[in-house]
Amino acid sequence: MREIRLALLEADVNLEVVKSFVAQVRERAIGVDVLKSLSPGQQVVKIVHEELTSLMGAGASGLAFTSRPPTVVLLAGLQGSGKTTAAAKLALHLRKQGRKPGMVAADLQRPAAVDQLEQLGKQIDVPVYREDDSNPVTVVRTGIPALADAGCDTVILDTAGRLHVDEALMDELERVRDESKPTNVLLVLDAMTGQEAVNVALAFQDRVAFDGVLMTKLDGDARGGAALSVKAVTGRPIKLISVGEKLDQLEEFHPDRMASRILGMGDVLTLIERAEAAVEEDEQKVLEERMLQGQFSFDDFLRSYKMLRRMGPLQGVLKLVPGLGKQLEGLDDVDEKQLARVEAIILSMTPAERARPAILDGSRRQRVARGSGTSVEEVNRLLEARKQMEKLMKGMSRGKLPDLGSLAGGVPADGVPQRRKATKSNKKKKRTKSRR
Repeated sequence: MREIRLALLEADVNLEVVKSFVAQVRERAIGVDVLKSLSPGQQVVKIVHEELTSLMGAGASGLAFTSRPPTVVLLAGLQGSGKTTAAAKLALHLRKQGRKPGMVAADLQRPAAVDQLEQLGKQIDVPVYREDDSNPVTVVRTGIPALADAGCDTVILDTAGRLHVDEALMDELERVRDESKPTNVLLVLDAMTGQEAVNVALAFQDRVAFDGVLMTKLDGDARGGAALSVKAVTGRPIKLISVGEKLDQLEEFHPDRMASRILGMGDVLTLIERAEAAVEEDEQKVLEERMLQGQFSFDDFLRSYKMLRRMGPLQGVLKLVPGLGKQLEGLDDVDEKQLARVEAIILSMTPAERARPAILDGSRRQRVARGSGTSVEEVNRLLEARKQMEKLMKGMSRGKLPDLGSLAGGVPADGVPQRRKATKSNKKKKRTKSRR
């Protein structure tokens, strides 16, 4: 229980939430029959995972849409929580679902906020309504019908960031809400806010009664403890999470996956979904066929590298892999520059050299090193790594697991140590023993 308490506190879960949660888990764990397939420790982890999931909501909670368009979504939050970018991400997310979103630039407090939203709208091809007026209520009043007339069935309102202690700005937000009559009020919350997220959420709940939370910056060091705290204290679900800086990196929130992430158990389902979105079907078939044939050229490496880049920042992808989360702790950042150097080496090769690396002799390697701005040693290391990868592929294509005996101190892949060959001295000892 102490480890669970520390894990939750390290994930920035509110202290009071941690206390009540630990008490609830202890009560449930004591006296529970241990399943045959689980050890007592695993049973406790299973209970913790289930309780975390139920605490954050039973299932995914999406946005509500009206039968008569437009559906209005109001975004509120603190200064610097990322509302303007979140508005554009949400618009792109809705457009992928087949809706026709539009955005109203109602943030008139921050300099250039309107221009920023307009630029983001151009990037994703979503209309933005702007008006040179100092009153956001007037902008919202004219903006919603204007976008509805333009064919938009969903209107996203980007409001000004405010401090929850600033009464004037909170009053203004209330007037904007009363004027727009939104179907969804989303509190945009920074995952790095930590335990203070509870105070922020309570202040906004008292004034604007938000329906759910859009959590940003979950691609950083935060493990999502703020999500757990807000749901436990306010009862409002987390609906969407932002997992990267790019505009297409907004996902629906799944409580069970966030529970795994908070406990450092990875998030395999999200990893699979990102991979499916990043990999084209024809690319996947080509790679599968070549792997089954036991082939792995530098062209294959470039293809797989580009797929990986489409999945988002490398460190964010690795954190989703079970077991890697704890190993990555303490690392400031995964060195993606090294992958860029590898890409430069491969692109410095000719098509023939990429397809048949065996023809790379000494002079060719020097040319590749000069062309990529690297050393011959780095080129040699890459060639050796490719050779090992191809060897691994050939073994897998024949249905054999790679022999990791050399890495495991003489223990082969099946885990059974090989017997040492009987030497002459050993044979003599056995004979004398048998005579005795």
